[in-house]
Amino acid sequence: MMMFILADLRRFWSGALAVVVLIALSVALSVTVTLQERAVRLGSARAAEKFDLLVGAAGSETQLALSTVFLQPAPLPLMDGAVLGRLANDPRVELAAPVGFGDSAYGFPIVGTTTSLISSLSPALSQGVMFTRLGEAVVGSDVTLAPGAEIKPMHGTAETGGETHTAIAYKVTGRMAPTGTAWDRAILVPIRAVWQLHGMHGEEHHDHDGDEAEQHGAEPYHQDGEHEHEHGHVDADAPLDEHFDAQTPDVPAVLVKPKTIADAYRLRQEYRTGATLGVFPAEVLTRLYATLGDARSLLLAIALGTQAIVIAAIVLVTVMHVGSRRRQIGALRALGTPIRSIIAIVWGELFILFTAGIALGILLGYLAALVISARLAASTAVRLPVAFAFDDLWLVAGFLAVAGLISIVPAFSALRSSPAAALRA
Repeated sequence: MMMFILADLRRFWSGALAVVVLIALSVALSVTVTLQERAVRLGSARAAEKFDLLVGAAGSETQLALSTVFLQPAPLPLMDGAVLGRLANDPRVELAAPVGFGDSAYGFPIVGTTTSLISSLSPALSQGVMFTRLGEAVVGSDVTLAPGAEIKPMHGTAETGGETHTAIAYKVTGRMAPTGTAWDRAILVPIRAVWQLHGMHGEEHHDHDGDEAEQHGAEPYHQDGEHEHEHGHVDADAPLDEHFDAQTPDVPAVLVKPKTIADAYRLRQEYRTGATLGVFPAEVLTRLYATLGDARSLLLAIALGTQAIVIAAIVLVTVMHVGSRRRQIGALRALGTPIRSIIAIVWGELFILFTAGIALGILLGYLAALVISARLAASTAVRLPVAFAFDDLWLVAGFLAVAGLISIVPAFSALRSSPAAALRA
């Protein structure tokens, strides 16, 4: 029987190939959506694992997380620098690292921070040594600059018409090990160099004891580079000073690593005031996942609708094909071939085509998800793992079950007429 089925498929190979391709394309859409949604969810969750708590000025929680964890360019309101001083000296805090945005070089964002944050992200550098002076920098693993390279910072980006700073040129001293986060594409410099470069002096921002972030002067730098600001002088050979107190300049955000989980929740609640905002990145991502899940459901519904249309068209074509072979089927029945054998032959041909299309669709969907994830990783540096899960077996089983049921329709349509009528046709 199998030999007969394979011989028949070879005879009508062009039509069989068209059916397989149609099924494969419809299945690939569902597989791509499923794998890509999972890859984004897992990749972003792993990237956020390295950041326990964020503290910034009151505003959007989502934007604070995206700008700080994923380094997405957007203007952030500034927070009173005294908050950084309090966090740095809080006994419940293991690490409090400021981040300062606004500049870029060679298409990579320049982030002002501290050596403690770099050590937290990359306990051991893959090349070189940590910066020890204001004019030095450590680059992420994906930054195409070798130790010893010179970096001239640009305010904003080249796309937004940024202005190149002339007060300093950073020298690369080391490279971080891969972290799987957006910080792999960042250039990390001392935060005090960023403050001095943009003319920021803590005492100028603390003439009042008000709580509103807006009371500490205009925002001196942004990630989008839309504003022009006074440039300051930077002593590139000056040694690092990572002590922060009440006279610390304003900052967009502080990355905090509490000593215990209880401390994390207490600090988050303590800094959710009218002027500051405490955020767990994981909480923000959970809300984003809900939105992403809605989009996934919509795309899956579209994919299933496409599959229903494709299956209906294939069944119609198959029924017509079976109708054109009534004489052949009638001859088999006249020769005494059992009905169950005829049904098995017709059902087996279509089921084999469905199975081949499903297998090809799974492969195409997997490859498409790999390509999409690679392109996203190249632009964000966030590793997006594309992999199948045990739950995907239910999806494949569902495809095969539907294929088996649908294949019965043409099989029974082959028995509508008697052998004599079929031979006279």
